[in-house]
Amino acid sequence: MKTTPGVLQAGLIDKVLAPLKSAGLVFEVFSGVQPEPPARIIDECAAQVRKGGFDLILGIGGGSSLDTAKAAGILAANPGSILEYAGMDMVPKRGLPSVLIPTTAGTGSETTRVLVMTDEAVNTKKVVFSDHLLPDLAILDPMLTLSVPPKVTADTGMDALVHAIETYVSVNTTPYAEILALQSIRMIAAHLPMAYAKGSNVAARYNMLLAANLSGLAFASGGLGAVHGLAYVLGTEYHMSHGRSNAIMLPHVMDFNKVGNLQKFADIAEAMGQPVEGLSVSEAADLAVEAVFDLMRAVNASPWLSDYGVAKEDLPKLVQGGMAQARLFLPNPRDLTEEDVRSIYRNAFQDL
Repeated sequence: MKTTPGVLQAGLIDKVLAPLKSAGLVFEVFSGVQPEPPARIIDECAAQVRKGGFDLILGIGGGSSLDTAKAAGILAANPGSILEYAGMDMVPKRGLPSVLIPTTAGTGSETTRVLVMTDEAVNTKKVVFSDHLLPDLAILDPMLTLSVPPKVTADTGMDALVHAIETYVSVNTTPYAEILALQSIRMIAAHLPMAYAKGSNVAARYNMLLAANLSGLAFASGGLGAVHGLAYVLGTEYHMSHGRSNAIMLPHVMDFNKVGNLQKFADIAEAMGQPVEGLSVSEAADLAVEAVFDLMRAVNASPWLSDYGVAKEDLPKLVQGGMAQARLFLPNPRDLTEEDVRSIYRNAFQDL
């Protein structure tokens, strides 16, 4: 079983271990998972799995725990370090059967063929894409999310929203992805403030878990975009959570992107409850950006870089880091130049 110290301390793991114990099953727990999991931690977990000769991997926790479990599962059947499998379809063989149980409503990792890790040697994130990462079973239990703190609720919920919005407007999207993404957007706009305001609201937690799951299914089909590209540097250089860094960049990238598909941004505004009736498509598209600003205010997530200690003098470093992820610009509904990237980051400083 793969999880984090926080999940252990919250007592969530006991709800899963109890039936395993009563069934007389032999298991071990790896609780050394770290946020934005370093490759070395994944390799440590995989070493425990290889030594134990287990029959199944159970991942419980947030996206980092689930990604670590997915990685350890494939390394049980494939040699070497997880870094050797970064890239598209580089994993030769299916690993151990896996069961994934998310305790946060954000990444949708329980539905995707993707895992993200940190390569500490070069201080960057690397991604493994493989159908062998898909779990055999995913369990969505809102009762395991009731103790998630408000800030984590906000960050993970905004992460799910980014997945849904980026997928919906992606040039690589599919009809299937569009349906899932738009429904996820509706659900997050309606239920994230409720889950943030009252963590014990089971209905809100249920709907957020489902929305994150739908957005994970959506981006697995339709792909992501420039929000993720420009957010990466905030995680690697300023150690922000993945969800918060994505949230910060979301409205600023949307404002830049909206001209690339006005109708879809108008659809997003309507899905988020904005009064679009009687407006032009351009006016309705503008409201999509306002809707995201409103949602971020509701969950106390500032969209301004200066509120996180990022200095205006860091603009060149931000641009360099963003351009290093230019592969993520390809599905974006609007092409980006280096000057465009600079302008987006500048707009993310409230006083520039």
